[in-house]
Amino acid sequence: MPPAARRRAALLDGAAARPRAVLLDIEGTIAPMSYVHECLFPYARARLADFLSRHAGEPDIAAALAALDPVAPGASPLETLLDLMDRDAKIGPLKLIQGRIWAEGFAAGALTSVFYPDVLPTLHAWHASGVTLAIYSSGSEAAQRLLFRHAPTGDESRLIAAHFDTAIGAKRDPASYQAIAHRLGSPAPDILFLSDSAAELTAADAAGLAVCQIVRPQDATPASPSHPHAEDLTGVARRFGLSQP
Repeated sequence: MPPAARRRAALLDGAAARPRAVLLDIEGTIAPMSYVHECLFPYARARLADFLSRHAGEPDIAAALAALDPVAPGASPLETLLDLMDRDAKIGPLKLIQGRIWAEGFAAGALTSVFYPDVLPTLHAWHASGVTLAIYSSGSEAAQRLLFRHAPTGDESRLIAAHFDTAIGAKRDPASYQAIAHRLGSPAPDILFLSDSAAELTAADAAGLAVCQIVRPQDATPASPSHPHAEDLTGVARRFGLSQP
């Protein structure tokens, strides 16, 4: 029986091994989709033109803008970025600039992170029990750190041992999860990946990771018949023998 099939059978038998590391998506998994789409994205869009006027000459921003030329030759950087925002494109230059705008917002106190109520208590319990926690999101590593540094409970960045964005690879590519397992120094089967996206879970499963879909009722995420699922992190803890708050 292939490894992925053995893991699924173990879950059905209630005998799944406790993971040593948990890799988490953000949007729809630990943070509400509404927070990302109705707060963070509009915040960046409304401030994009002003941000470019103030920072376009800085080396990292200038490099990001130059990287946009092949995306839309002849278009202005502002026009290209607005179009990419409209399409929720997962490309590095956009994510870097969005992250910089959010950093200014968090520093000014205009933004505060929002997590589902179960998330921080459960992550604290897992962290205290020795489980390694890591994030893998299409948002930049810098933006990921901002969310935890500016949590409603204060700076929670110590909970997360590693951050990964699409610089390590696309989220639907099994090779990305193999690379993450190597960086975490853990055998793939010892890592549990949590996401609301069935396609991402399929890629992680193909790489040998244990997976569980987060199906939150408030986001109306359809449950995949191909993967185990839970409504929140508390349900994940019960299913995989992890600590609970």
